[in-house]
Amino acid sequence: MSDDHSRCRVPVDVRRTGSAERLEDSIAVETAVALVYNGISHAVMMATPADLEDFALGFSLTEGILQTPDELYGIEVREEAAGVSVHLEIATQRFMELKQRRRSLAGRTGCGLCGTESLEQAIRPIGRVAAPAVDDGAIQQALEALKWHQPLQRETGATHGAAWCDLGGQVQLAREDVGRHNALDKLIGVMMRRRLAVADGFALVSSRASYEMVQKCAAAGIGCLVAVSAPTSLAIEQARQAGLMLVGFARTGRHVIYHQPASGSVPAVQASGG
Repeated sequence: MSDDHSRCRVPVDVRRTGSAERLEDSIAVETAVALVYNGISHAVMMATPADLEDFALGFSLTEGILQTPDELYGIEVREEAAGVSVHLEIATQRFMELKQRRRSLAGRTGCGLCGTESLEQAIRPIGRVAAPAVDDGAIQQALEALKWHQPLQRETGATHGAAWCDLGGQVQLAREDVGRHNALDKLIGVMMRRRLAVADGFALVSSRASYEMVQKCAAAGIGCLVAVSAPTSLAIEQARQAGLMLVGFARTGRHVIYHQPASGSVPAVQASGG
């Protein structure tokens, strides 16, 4: 599905003190996207209907439905009356595991996190990753470049961005979506399709860093996550467990390192005294 489906035009009234004007505004499209595995619908997400093949693969990997991209045999995006369905043909073993997971969810009510019966089940175990050596200059350079890789955000003001940056701070890939998790899943999906080396860079997101964002990065083997906004306490805890470098409040001229494993340490630039 092309990016033409990701935006629409609507008439609006612009009110200013003492005046009114009738204009058209560009709006980011949000629609229901169903992920269908081997003919069985598993999840429906609200998303921007662009780069949905990337989204479906990234979601499948970061949610543990697939272990490798090779377990996805085919994918088809279909426009439906009520939204979009993405049909995935996956390995038999993974599909059997998915059906077992679905059976374990049946009949449960009142859960804050779907399918959880206890506090221990609420947070998935997180794997270890290798944190790259990312210096301050690379973070600032990537941050400055991010806006030029978010055309939908510039046009509509309604989407999040997720970018893959090399260790020099150059943005290599970027994806957008109305949902921050979706944007990251789209990025991970295209990275996995192109077999990019996750040790050679870091992920930059235009949102806060929740624990799910850390979980998704770790699931993909990404060792450094930089967020424009703040991390949560659980995100920091998860980053520590995974050995992931976590940076938040990334703004022009300033960012905050919340966790930096020894493997990812680089000398900080010291300001000279005057």
